[in-house]
Amino acid sequence: MIAYLVLVHRYPEQFRRLFKAIYDPANRYVVHVDRNSGPTLEAGIRNFLTAYPNTAVLQTRKVLWGGYSLVDVELRGMAKLLEMSQDWEVFINLSGQDFPLKSQSQIARFLARNRGKEFIRVLDQQQVRPDTMPRVQNYVVEWRDRIFRTRFTRRFLAGATPYIGTQWMMVSRAFCQFVCHDRRADRYKGFYRHTFIADEGFFQTVMMNTPVHGEIVFDDMRMIDWVPYGDIKLRPRTFTSQDAAALTASPDLFARKFDMTVDDGVFDLLESYLRTQGIANLPPANRPAADQRLTTEVAL
Repeated sequence: MIAYLVLVHRYPEQFRRLFKAIYDPANRYVVHVDRNSGPTLEAGIRNFLTAYPNTAVLQTRKVLWGGYSLVDVELRGMAKLLEMSQDWEVFINLSGQDFPLKSQSQIARFLARNRGKEFIRVLDQQQVRPDTMPRVQNYVVEWRDRIFRTRFTRRFLAGATPYIGTQWMMVSRAFCQFVCHDRRADRYKGFYRHTFIADEGFFQTVMMNTPVHGEIVFDDMRMIDWVPYGDIKLRPRTFTSQDAAALTASPDLFARKFDMTVDDGVFDLLESYLRTQGIANLPPANRPAADQRLTTEVAL
């Protein structure tokens, strides 16, 4: 059984198509709608999900890119899923602009073959991405609709090493239980609450500095095409129908990002492809080294 958390901030019709593509009665689903999106969008999604008893909607809160609020919603989503069922084994987070590249039966079989493994990108931040150390060294305050990056600096947590990756992960129930409820995770929550882009380092740092997790696989199983974008350095390119062949040939389980206002035909193609899929051609647990080198070049 899989536990999904889906973060939505726009495009309710696109969310509905995503949800139907990942839906299985055996799974559990939690959805969070960004309060910045307004009550109409949230009400529509709540109404849509009433037909699915194995779902829940988190209390809406504002989420700011770069703020700890993104970590907070992930933790609240994990905690809600833990409360909903004792049977699920793997937590997967998605945004409302993601889409699966494999059927739910394929994904379930892949996870069964790799039971207990943590699929998350992890890099030693000091050694591999020293340019990002100001994110954790500079004291940050998230207040209402703004993030204040102060000039105050501080040392990292004593006896711990900072790690970095991306927001996306497929992690074990044991790790979710630990990071949500174990007191040993509290000091990381307190520290990362005042860091910049905490969602790309918090979970990696907790996992790598604490004992409750499975074997770590350096892969989040997401197909993302990173392209230059101003001061942010890189951002995910929006996939279109022209990318259908590459998307369906990918060994990844999910892809991002998609935008129905740019091209909604790509959803028709992917939905048709998923309907044809059986249980064969499952993606491998570990990528070839060359592929891993390519996929480390992300917007950290």
